Amino acid sequence: MKNIKYAILLVVSVFGTISCSDDFVDVASQNESSENFFNSEEDYQSALIGAYDLLQSTYLNVMLGEIASDNTLAGGESATDVPGIQQVDDMIHTPSNEQLRSIWGWMFAGVNRANYILEFQDKTDFSGKENVLAQARFLRAYYYFELVKWFGDVPLVVDKRFQFGDQFEVDRTPKEDVYAQMELDLMYAVNNLPYTQPEVGRITKGSAEALLGKVYLYQDKFGAAALVLENLINAGPHNLITDYTTLFENNNENTVESVFEVQYTDLEGAGFGCLQCSEGNVAVGFNGIRNYNGPIFDSGFSFNVPTQEVVDAFENDDPRINTAILDINAWAASQGATFGTGYEHTGYFNRKYIARQGDSNIGDQNLTNPNNYRAIRFADVLLMAAEALNRGSISDTRAQNYLNRVRQRAFADLNHDITSSGSTLTEAIYQERRVELVGEGHRFFDLVRTGRAASEINGFISGKHEVFPIPQIEIELTGNRWAQNPGY
Repeated sequence: MKNIKYAILLVVSVFGTISCSDDFVDVASQNESSENFFNSEEDYQSALIGAYDLLQSTYLNVMLGEIASDNTLAGGESATDVPGIQQVDDMIHTPSNEQLRSIWGWMFAGVNRANYILEFQDKTDFSGKENVLAQARFLRAYYYFELVKWFGDVPLVVDKRFQFGDQFEVDRTPKEDVYAQMELDLMYAVNNLPYTQPEVGRITKGSAEALLGKVYLYQDKFGAAALVLENLINAGPHNLITDYTTLFENNNENTVESVFEVQYTDLEGAGFGCLQCSEGNVAVGFNGIRNYNGPIFDSGFSFNVPTQEVVDAFENDDPRINTAILDINAWAASQGATFGTGYEHTGYFNRKYIARQGDSNIGDQNLTNPNNYRAIRFADVLLMAAEALNRGSISDTRAQNYLNRVRQRAFADLNHDITSSGSTLTEAIYQERRVELVGEGHRFFDLVRTGRAASEINGFISGKHEVFPIPQIEIELTGNRWAQNPGY
């Protein structure tokens, strides 16, 4: 049961108009006078839930973060099934790519909703307002972090909304300045949030520390990253759950390992005309087994299929592979199941996020899956801290300790502990991130930020593919004032 629910209200571009909505939560429109809103705590909370809503659209970021990497292939029904996804897989995406435009528009819609709250942050006082503002500032930082990861320099607007016409005044901001604003927002969140919120699903101090550490790590600020991440490890309430095999099941959400988790529900259905009208995790259906008939799992659209290479990346005795990757041939043989094969069929599926029977009984079960996305896990925090300590030449001993906590949970012994140091330890941390976090959307960006993408991803061109193209429609809306990213 999710304690915090999100509303749906879509914006088609940074400067576009509302294209689809529902009335689950009545959030004031951008054109509504502030005289009629932000007059009570309830108004601020309603607007905040609206800002949370765009987190649900990050299912696409997660899918493409795997497909763009060497972990998975696009899959689907055919080579023309969702062309934008196929293009990203093959590194031939262009500024007219529909999925990239969606990521741009949805993330900026999230920024705009957070900015709407912060624009009127001084209008009405109430007890606990700092907590509300801290959540809004975390969300703004999270959406901007996604935008910088995908597009590099992006327009930065703080404490006011993007309005149509602003495109003729607002320029793309160097990503270093956007990161600086993220740091300010997240430090405010760290200082004004508790480790435990009364409502499950709300952003916490631990969420803010983890994202701040990640923001530092992406800038190679290893000392700052290690400091904030180790504080979370040592002072925060999070830990690894004992049983990795249960981590991604619907009945094991919001555990002590979950530092930040995107909440989904099967509250209402959706259709392909409006995927974002779903309150569910759309990626689960997209990842699913094509034409499946058998126990435990449910059918789906066979996108985002793991490669043989990532299967082979697991050590022979690593039990995590059985939780992360479903070998459909072995499963079908043992369970008497049947299935169809789609485009680029590899024989493997992302077991962490494929549909289980009984997940949803409302609408299209492939588009309303209630399985939460574990956006930042404590295992990720441990591995980020290990990387910062090692790459920052701070302490290989502590780096080994954090790395080995993840491995000891995986193997249930001390025999697989890593004792290396220096660059050998760095490679071990990179390898551990791949197998621990496979299927969770981090791989492409890990490769890019560590300079390994060109050697690992087929078709990757250095100096071009580190970021994705700004959607052409957004450039045209500025009167072609913005320059396109190099190579596009």
